Amino acid sequence: MTDIRDLFLTAADGAAGLLAGPEVADAWDEPSALDRLSVRGLAGHLAGQILFVSQALDGPEAAEETIGIHAYYARAAWIGSDLDDEFNQGIRAKGEKDAADGPRALAERAATAVAALRVALPDAPSRRVRRAGWPFSLTLDDFVTSRLLEITVHSDDLACSVGVPTPELPAEAVETVVDLLSRIAIRRHGAVEVLRGLSRAERAPASISAL
Repeated sequence: MTDIRDLFLTAADGAAGLLAGPEVADAWDEPSALDRLSVRGLAGHLAGQILFVSQALDGPEAAEETIGIHAYYARAAWIGSDLDDEFNQGIRAKGEKDAADGPRALAERAATAVAALRVALPDAPSRRVRRAGWPFSLTLDDFVTSRLLEITVHSDDLACSVGVPTPELPAEAVETVVDLLSRIAIRRHGAVEVLRGLSRAERAPASISAL
């Protein structure tokens, strides 16, 4: 089985390449495929998922209680939340802020971070990490897994927004993300609804969206 850190680095490299594409720069000020989010804001949010891992490695080890990744998503109040709530407004504002210097600067930051992570991440010791505001921590590998999900989903969002193919990922990366999304969907919609959505078109619910 491929190491989760290797899968993350592959996804991050694909995201950095997508961010550097001329299509992103050309559509920079246009609406993205996501409601109320511009292409530049989405690009900033995508790049941020790479930078979060760099910050986790550079910062001190967290002291908060460590929870597992499925417990993390079970606690995530942002899942399914209204687009106008405080969290989602903050996501949009931070994406715009991270992209404020333009597409070229953002792509260069992402590429530089990926290059540094290729050196630092593979052999980084296990540690507890957290983002600001979390009352808990994750193990480094669980945090990396959560960023893999974000990069996978938002790379597709950005690619669709600018009309280019979604970066290809190893099957194990997609399987990891789909497993997480499936478990979140079961919590949101119930096991029977997810089962029907995946297996029976004639009685599938309108949505089994995880996020």
